[in-house]
Amino acid sequence: MPEESLFDALRREPDVEAPNLYAVDAADRLVLDTFDRHPGIDRAAPIAVIGDRYGALTLGAVALGFMDVRVHQDAVTGVRALELNAARVAMTGAYTQHELGAELLDGVAAVLMQLPRSLAELTEIAEHIAAHAPAEVVLLAGGRDKHMTPAMNDVLRRSFETVTAGRGRQKARVLTATGAVASGMTYPVSKRIADLDMTVVAHGAVFAGAGLDLGTRLLLDYLPKMLPHARTAVDLGCGTGILATELARSRPGLQVIATDRSSAATASAAATAAANGTEISVIVDDAMSTFESESVDLVVCNPPFHEGAAVHTGGASKLFAAAGRVLRPGGQLWTVFNTHLNYRRELAEAVGPTDSMGRNSKFTVARSVRPSERR
Repeated sequence: MPEESLFDALRREPDVEAPNLYAVDAADRLVLDTFDRHPGIDRAAPIAVIGDRYGALTLGAVALGFMDVRVHQDAVTGVRALELNAARVAMTGAYTQHELGAELLDGVAAVLMQLPRSLAELTEIAEHIAAHAPAEVVLLAGGRDKHMTPAMNDVLRRSFETVTAGRGRQKARVLTATGAVASGMTYPVSKRIADLDMTVVAHGAVFAGAGLDLGTRLLLDYLPKMLPHARTAVDLGCGTGILATELARSRPGLQVIATDRSSAATASAAATAAANGTEISVIVDDAMSTFESESVDLVVCNPPFHEGAAVHTGGASKLFAAAGRVLRPGGQLWTVFNTHLNYRRELAEAVGPTDSMGRNSKFTVARSVRPSERR
């Protein structure tokens, strides 16, 4: 097990920091401890780390003496957090980043991962491991007991001959899967949304899958009212790109950019636009951090209300602040949110004057206008 001082140095930056949000959890520690004690894994062999949130698994494996550590992180915030944490503990360059696929998994002796909460995401990961890793690969997948379900075992059993659950510790547990058996790829999936006349394409890690969540459905009704003279629009936190695709096909000449911190989301958004004969740009980014200030006319956003497994509105606050920076004077941010969250004051402070444009039994749609001059 790596020294505790390594974990003490890790931070969530650039992700949201809060007293109830942590860069390392009991599942990270238990996966590494199980890995360190597992017989027969050669320290000289390559290993893969998938879904490492802030770098604990990757840097822990390096501390255990593994020299060829390959990493796949869906969220760009995870990629950047790992970079920053590696610099803090003098491990910059001790691992390599890869897409989920053969380059990541070819020849690896073991795969370490944090179990995703989504069974769809777990399915896509397991199928890639079985397709590209050696049959003798050992998968060690850890999670907190409260977020683990028997269905996770069932998903892994479709890609591995043997799946066993280890003893729990500090309310965490590790699933060990061996005997990889390739059986084809389920994802990405596509679904026709009849009332939108739209085909939606989704990778496993994307929120709401290939369906249409209720908040986005409501926000779609307001697209015709959104700043008709806009030249550039951003679907912020785009998911499968439904809003971006509808903007692009309903408003010829509008430059539409779909951006999300998830690489699975931007890949899905690009595929959704292509499936519907529309053209958009896609950018993997952390809250438009690479966008120039005052460069966009219109932003549409269905913000998150959680950070990982924790209910937390910090992610939404970050997106609102980003919109306030990136919008041109007179530009508009249109958001949809659970009415009880009552974001209107926060939106007004982050962007500008905010009005409720409509609501249903659960959601509110708001328009915020960037003033010509900052207060």
